[in-house]
Amino acid sequence: MSSRGERFLIERGIPFESLEYDFRQKGSEYAAKALGVRLDAMLKSLIVRLADNRFIFVLMPGSKDVSLKELARSTGVKEAQVASERDAQRLTGYLVGGISPFGARTQLPVYADEGILDHGEIYINGGRRGLILKLRTKDLIGTLDATVTDLER
Repeated sequence: MSSRGERFLIERGIPFESLEYDFRQKGSEYAAKALGVRLDAMLKSLIVRLADNRFIFVLMPGSKDVSLKELARSTGVKEAQVASERDAQRLTGYLVGGISPFGARTQLPVYADEGILDHGEIYINGGRRGLILKLRTKDLIGTLDATVTDLER
């Protein structure tokens, strides 16, 4: 059975490959190792709360950490903080460890670190734990209308 994330891409005609692994812990490092892919091509999907109480998706290469200061500056607010697991799950309809911007319950603006441009293809959660989707970086950016900027700490 397809995940909501897979169905989102299928409905839009976006080519992708589904990769499954034995989920034992959350995190891009574990997923990259389990699938034998480069950590900098495996994206972290974070939900961030901005100071004005808006929420956004942040996509970061697994090898990098987001600078909340840079993110706040990029979004025009004074502060940003990683959302609670409860808020992330409520907004997306996905469990932490499987959160995807594809098919999320609430469509949120997407900000992606410019480091994703280093790869023609990237890997990202597909909407359930143990499911990673491989797709072209340009398709990810275009489908999500992502704002690409420097978000690295």
